[in-house]
Amino acid sequence: MYDAVVQGEGVLKEALLVLKVGQGHGMSPARLARIDDFLEQTYVAQGKMAGTLTLVARRGEIAHLGVRGLADRERGTPLAEDTIFRIYSMTKPITSVAFMMLVEEGRVALDDPVHLYIPEWKDLGVFAGGIDKPGFQTTMPARPMLVIDLLRHTSGLTYGFQNRTNVDAAYRARGIGEIEKGTITLAEMIAGLAELPLEFSPGEKWNYSVSTDVLGYLIERITGQAFEDFLRERLLTPLGMIDTDFQVRAGEEHRLAACYALTSSGRTILQDDPQLSSFREPPAFVSGGGGLVGTAHDYLKFAQMLLNGGEADGRRYISRKTLDLMTANHLPGGVDLPALSVSLFSEANYNGIGFGLGFATTMDPAKTMIPGSAGDYFWGGAASTAFWIDPVEDLICIFMTQLIPSSSYPVRRELKTMVYAAIED
Repeated sequence: MYDAVVQGEGVLKEALLVLKVGQGHGMSPARLARIDDFLEQTYVAQGKMAGTLTLVARRGEIAHLGVRGLADRERGTPLAEDTIFRIYSMTKPITSVAFMMLVEEGRVALDDPVHLYIPEWKDLGVFAGGIDKPGFQTTMPARPMLVIDLLRHTSGLTYGFQNRTNVDAAYRARGIGEIEKGTITLAEMIAGLAELPLEFSPGEKWNYSVSTDVLGYLIERITGQAFEDFLRERLLTPLGMIDTDFQVRAGEEHRLAACYALTSSGRTILQDDPQLSSFREPPAFVSGGGGLVGTAHDYLKFAQMLLNGGEADGRRYISRKTLDLMTANHLPGGVDLPALSVSLFSEANYNGIGFGLGFATTMDPAKTMIPGSAGDYFWGGAASTAFWIDPVEDLICIFMTQLIPSSSYPVRRELKTMVYAAIED
């Protein structure tokens, strides 16, 4: 009934029900199968990754589902179709779509100054020198931070893990943006940021940052509802994303994968033991930028809704025109990421890639030197997970593994090349 190449422990029928049947996916099963052989030989067998899961869907059908290796090396637990992964920054598109629902309702506008919702940010300065203690020197920004700056990462905010500037160091010292074992709440993060300068004047540069976490806070301020409750009510629950949340749900902890890290010496070590993980408990910091765990099948439901133009199972989540806006390049001047960014850290090549409202988007496939389509959009997570959606080819790819940092190996561009090589029509 379903024309799919599936490797692993059976097929989750629930996930397949969200997809249409009978159109024919137009992809080569043999070429798709060699993706898993490549991942096995290049990464799993060499100990670079414990396990990998690759899901490819086209024209509403699952064309390929490949599962290789282990979810937990220390305990010998095989990776499975329903393994739960830390999706980290793949949370960002979900939060961004949730926020744009409020834009559609007229409750917030993209050109609103952020200080309308966070008054204590009205006089944020721009870093001009100094350190956190005794104090920073600042200048006034050229213009206020706008809501659109949060969605496209041109806000002037940063991440502490970037280790580039004195502002980054202040984030680390205060625990701002820390997801695992974080001790400050979302509201406390907002208060802490009011005491720190921006990296640059909003709109002048692109810098990967806690901006999407701030969107979660704005959702709370605008709706009067806890961010996590809003996300569950408006997206996760109606889409049937039962395994996606800010913690592993009770009774399913055994399905959480171990997370590993590549050290500077080239060793792969255990970074987060699933039996001790902070993701087993409710977090102090509810992070719209990177706090979700979930499964590949859950993320497929979200991605398929987007590919369907914002609709799933007869329910409209967001309009097609809003998605068109979100997946257009919003970088000032229409430039690509390398022209504006101060913080590209991924293994990916971003030539010809712009950034929209929650997603990166391909502007010029030739400049990327990777097969793809103008208008495909994507992002990934810190533990090397990734997804992309190609409306031209009616294609979705979701890749799951658990290895920090995402810049460890060029697996994302290798995967994209091999997936497009499997298209036959």
